[in-house]
Amino acid sequence: MGKEKVHISLVVIGHVDAGKSTTTGHLIYKCGGIDKRTIEKFEKEAAELGKTSFKYAWVLDNLKAER
Repeated sequence: MGKEKVHISLVVIGHVDAGKSTTTGHLIYKCGGIDKRTIEKFEKEAAELGKTSFKYAWVLDNLKAER
């Protein structure tokens, strides 16, 4: 049998534009929750809008309207 993954609950608190979504998105990426190809797609889309630092934050945004 395979090893079960441990799930945790996490709360991130901070001021507006403090980097909560970016930090959380980067953590998800580093822990293997999202693949490099998807991050590269977000990076390209963010660059087209002049918002390159948003690539990790977009991991949490399901709708383009949220971006």
